[in-house]
Amino acid sequence: MKTVALALGSLALALTSAVSAQSWPSRPIKVVVPFAAGGNADITARLIAKQLSDDLKTPVVVENKPGANGIIGLEAARMAAPDGYTLLVAPSSPLVVNPVLYKKVPYDSVKDFEPISQIITYQYVLVVPTASKITTLPDLAKQAREKPGALTYGSSGVGGGGHLAGELLALQMDAKLNHIPYKGTAPALADLLGGQLSFTWDTVMTTVPQVQGGKLRPIAVSGPQRTASLPDVPTMRELGYKNYEITQFVGLLAPAKTPPQIIERLHAGVQKAIKAPEVIKALKTDGGNDLVGSSPAEFKSLIASELAFYRKLVSDANIKEE
Repeated sequence: MKTVALALGSLALALTSAVSAQSWPSRPIKVVVPFAAGGNADITARLIAKQLSDDLKTPVVVENKPGANGIIGLEAARMAAPDGYTLLVAPSSPLVVNPVLYKKVPYDSVKDFEPISQIITYQYVLVVPTASKITTLPDLAKQAREKPGALTYGSSGVGGGGHLAGELLALQMDAKLNHIPYKGTAPALADLLGGQLSFTWDTVMTTVPQVQGGKLRPIAVSGPQRTASLPDVPTMRELGYKNYEITQFVGLLAPAKTPPQIIERLHAGVQKAIKAPEVIKALKTDGGNDLVGSSPAEFKSLIASELAFYRKLVSDANIKEE
């Protein structure tokens, strides 16, 4: 009788989930962003939320839950009911860096979330102040080898994209670079502009206005191909670093066990959203990102491969949590 009762209970739960999925959405949807307003993930989330709201005919609101390098926001999304009313827009770092950098995080990036779609991918630009004597990558490499540790670079903090891009550069140059962690990219950029840092790796969205204003000189980009926003700036591969490639992503996810019908509907919504002119302009034309709109299976595969990539990088560079 106990076995029958359990089976009936499971069937009832399945039927309830199916009915819920069919009537979804019947109330506002919340999108958790694990960082403060104004960053790449937040900008992306707000653009996509507006498009999804129009598409689903229901309010889709963004809720910022910053702290602990994204851990607080991801934990909040993990603990939410898997009913399609709480979603997560997250960049790479909390999903694929935190689990390999920190000894313990309260979530499993693979098991605790249902990938919906990778929205964008973006790369970094290696920039120096225009007054710097460094004008090329060989200049930087020469100085780094002649004076180990003398060249400084800033980032948003240990484990941030700019930090990892710098560590990969140091490994492949076989040189010591001095990492200076900040509490965000803005103060690091301010110190670079003020001449307190030798260089930084930062996003195209952040650096292009400074390049166009004549305050920064771009040296290289970190991705597999040049960016349309800086078409004259070569990739690291073009400059002879054949194994150098580091990019970041922003994607949409839901708590594990969210009904597949809802995942499919949201994926279709993202596919539609990234074709909207205002999204293309903000994220691609002005932001220097590549719009993706991958399938849930493709996004899941990306998360797994990026976890493996960063596990090796963190180990090879001996990066320790703060």
